[in-house]
Amino acid sequence: MRVLFTVFSASGNTAKVCGLFAERLKERGAECESVRIRADMSAPDTASADTLVIGYPVHGFNAPQNVLDFAKNLPECDKKGYYIIKTSGEPLHVNDASSRILDRTLKKKGYVKRGEFHYVMPYNMIFRHSDNMAALMWQAARNTAPADADIVFEGGEKPLKAGALAVMTRFVVAIEHKAMPYLGRLFRADKDKCVSCGRCAKLCPMLNIEMKDGLPAFGKNCIGCTACSFNCPTDAISIGVLNGWRVNGAYKFAPPAEGLTKKDVCSYWRGSYVRYFREHGIVLK
Repeated sequence: MRVLFTVFSASGNTAKVCGLFAERLKERGAECESVRIRADMSAPDTASADTLVIGYPVHGFNAPQNVLDFAKNLPECDKKGYYIIKTSGEPLHVNDASSRILDRTLKKKGYVKRGEFHYVMPYNMIFRHSDNMAALMWQAARNTAPADADIVFEGGEKPLKAGALAVMTRFVVAIEHKAMPYLGRLFRADKDKCVSCGRCAKLCPMLNIEMKDGLPAFGKNCIGCTACSFNCPTDAISIGVLNGWRVNGAYKFAPPAEGLTKKDVCSYWRGSYVRYFREHGIVLK
């Protein structure tokens, strides 16, 4: 069995979860290949894969624009099965409709959806989760991913049904796709903080950043993934009108030596997080 993972991951968190799936699939004897979704990529060879997996972080209750564009460029096929692995910062059902447009595009090209898996991983925008929260999210993913990967290996089904609220919210917030190319032009680097490393330009999935006179210059193809600001080693990048939501720096996913308790769960949607952790094998005292 050959599984092709096509993954977009600005913070690296979605890629981490997809890595758990690939690890389990390899244990069961599957051959796995992973490619990153970028603006300069050519269409992957889906014909030689038995199963396609698409991984992405939820952007405003939708699949990111670059993932939708990627799907449009996929070759047509004859009923090839695919799965979606998506991550978001909150365990809310309002995210359930995020793949709606993506699924329509893939269906037109002959792909058949087998299942969709939703994992909670820490925000790279809006606010910063504590490292203890990140550790809880990562443990929940590690607890659940092997069984979900078994579904992929066996060609099983795991539907994710979206309610009316999720469908309506996805539709309304999809305006982000139209707005970000304009809002992204307001991104700036602080010349006193920037060390001209060029990391932001290398990581931008849209090739939207060009280094000019030692500073990044931002173009008109931003999708709001914040790979640039999140991964900046000196926290030098301002993300314009969204700067109040800026999060900088990778999370530590290792739990503290004394363990984790309910006190480590953030107050934001606290009950939903506690329930999510319980459903993913973590009972907190």
